[in-house]
Amino acid sequence: MTLIAEDLLLLLLDDQSGKPNTSHLDLALGGAVLVDLALGGLVEVASHGSLLGSAKLRRAPGAMVGDRILAGALGAVAENKPAQRLVVKVGKGLLEPLAERQLRRGVLDRREEKVLGLVTRTRWPSRDPSRKEAIRRALVVILVQGGRPDARSAALIGLLLAVNRLHRTVSHPDASARRVKRRAKEVAEESWASPTIKDAVAVATAATAAAHSTAVNGE
Repeated sequence: MTLIAEDLLLLLLDDQSGKPNTSHLDLALGGAVLVDLALGGLVEVASHGSLLGSAKLRRAPGAMVGDRILAGALGAVAENKPAQRLVVKVGKGLLEPLAERQLRRGVLDRREEKVLGLVTRTRWPSRDPSRKEAIRRALVVILVQGGRPDARSAALIGLLLAVNRLHRTVSHPDASARRVKRRAKEVAEESWASPTIKDAVAVATAATAAAHSTAVNGE
């Protein structure tokens, strides 16, 4: 199973250098894993809260998952933290295990760099860009050509919008950034999942946006 968080990671890495093209990749990935839980029916909305990001998620009755990353996130949900804090907690340290999965699939390479000759830093350049290009083409069909989204694509669009990378990921000569953003907001209103799942995805996405905004404004 390929997680939405893995697809988001591919979209947020530079193909050549393997560097993240956002300084808050951990928050994006944390939010994406919560969205994975929501789409799988593993979490539901406990409360919507009164402020952006203050809503809470809870474990759905009988929810169980074998995936190690999802299981860890599901355990964090049980701590009853506001969704914005969950995004931060779940996102810590996610880059490497998610990138390792794509390494094993032959999608990414691993490159070690020395910073000032002292600190080793890992980069993840593309080995096979076909997966990333397929994801991007699917988003262009929805956002530029008016195609109907499925649940996975709609959630990915919401996450890219939440971390302010949508217009850069889906740049196209036939559509301005404003038009792409407007279509993305329309996608959020379409019936691509059950109301319960859409509600949980919306909470996770809003929490990602709130966490990202807090991090950016705090710089």
